[in-house]
Amino acid sequence: MNKFFKMDNGVPALVILFAILLSACNSGGKSVKSEGATFRATRDNAALYDDLKKAEKIFYTLPSPLESAMLIKSAGALFDNTILNPVDNAKNYSTNRSMALNLGIFTCDLSFVSLYDQTQMIIDYMNAAKKMADGLGILDAISEEDISKLEENIHNQEVIMEIISQTYLNSNSYLEDNGQPAIAAMVLTGGWIEGLYLSTKLVSPKDIATNKLAGRIVDQKLSIDNLMSMLTGNKGNPAIDDILVQMERVKAVFDKITITTTDIKPEYSEAERLTLLRSQAKSNLTVEVFRELSSVVTEIRNSFVK
Repeated sequence: MNKFFKMDNGVPALVILFAILLSACNSGGKSVKSEGATFRATRDNAALYDDLKKAEKIFYTLPSPLESAMLIKSAGALFDNTILNPVDNAKNYSTNRSMALNLGIFTCDLSFVSLYDQTQMIIDYMNAAKKMADGLGILDAISEEDISKLEENIHNQEVIMEIISQTYLNSNSYLEDNGQPAIAAMVLTGGWIEGLYLSTKLVSPKDIATNKLAGRIVDQKLSIDNLMSMLTGNKGNPAIDDILVQMERVKAVFDKITITTTDIKPEYSEAERLTLLRSQAKSNLTVEVFRELSSVVTEIRNSFVK
């Protein structure tokens, strides 16, 4: 049951999000709800369940770019296009390392602009992500049909989110299935660092005690070990070894933060047939540590996009 909920403190539960993004809420069964997201059990739908298991295999340990963007939006952050990686930069990336990192980064930026209904930017960032995927030889990750479907449904956020999530899933599935786990790890790292970068840029240090997004940032302390483990599994690749050094710097800052959580308490609503899973979390995040984290993340992210 622990794989099918999100705690109130925002700890990622990717299977829920992929269920939502793949329109999984159409079948019967009880629902689990947290922070406005509802997951309806779908084990009777074999095809969908297979998709969820695949998503779980690839993404369960890390928030996807789309999830990061959803967390930013849910925290009430305002849209700011100046903090995104400009799509014109796509022409600068020619190595596997730069294309992989920026496939993750552009996908995160694409997710961000889609949730804020930036119609032209959605097309622009999808094309930038396609350029990265094509350069990496990821077959059919983003097809011309996907671009056309995106353009035709530019005001349908549900369709846009499905396309984005499937694009990211297809890219990483292809890399894993074709013996390129190091490239897949770099894509995931790029998306993760961009989500963290955008979050730190959208929070004022003086507001960390009250801003919901600050709590989302602290939650990534729970992701960094999984990211490090994934990268360590691909040690020996020079690009991975360099990225590992950079992620060690991020981890060193997160290690200064302590998170304490209460036990999870289920609350079932008979009227709505929804189970709410609640947990309270507190951290000792200080302004000084937040500034340090923001500085380190910004430096690393900027080195990825230059």
